[in-house]
Amino acid sequence: MISDAIWQPLRLSLQVTALATLLLFLAGLVLGVLLARVRFPGRIIVETVVLLPLVLPPSVVGYYLLVGLGRGSPIKDWLGLDILFTWQAAALASALVGLPLMVQATRAAIAGVNPSLESAARTLGSSEMGVFFRVTLPLARRGVLVGLVLGAARAMGEFGATLMVAGSIPGRTQTLPLAIYDAVLVQDYALANQLVLLVTSLAFLGLWWVRRQEENGKPRRRPEPRKEPEP
Repeated sequence: MISDAIWQPLRLSLQVTALATLLLFLAGLVLGVLLARVRFPGRIIVETVVLLPLVLPPSVVGYYLLVGLGRGSPIKDWLGLDILFTWQAAALASALVGLPLMVQATRAAIAGVNPSLESAARTLGSSEMGVFFRVTLPLARRGVLVGLVLGAARAMGEFGATLMVAGSIPGRTQTLPLAIYDAVLVQDYALANQLVLLVTSLAFLGLWWVRRQEENGKPRRRPEPRKEPEP
């Protein structure tokens, strides 16, 4: 029987990660295709901005979100969305820190698709959308899925940015990393050990799946033909 001290942060982490994964897929796929196939002024700047969460401290990313979602921001004043200190804000922060992994993997996968296959589909009468969904995306699906899993795993483990915009409210915004931090603060090391083991197991499964996909995607070497000895 799972105790509430473990179940509640686990449930919230899965809920936050699910929404973050959806955001990662939509934003990462669009940005990955854009950076792989479209040449436009400022392309390097866009790619650099997308990669910034990899090198910025999570507290800085969280502060940008705090300003962007807080009072006086267009999102709150114009759109009327007030999501600070909710699990939705935690999902947005988690998606932002996982986005670079998704975009990089997607961009590489899309760029690796043979353009001649896409051209052949166009000559057969397929529209650009048809070419993308019937040829490009199926051929790049392994790389896209790897990026999505890596981004989702990074989103699940996010701590600093989610703490800035969502806080650590038990049962409302306290995800697994935040629950571990709070357990250590109150010196409940038995609970901290269980939560750490749970997070480590989930991360291990995600990385193991990624490595399996990478190994399965490698071309297999055909055995060299055996040379018969000369008479």
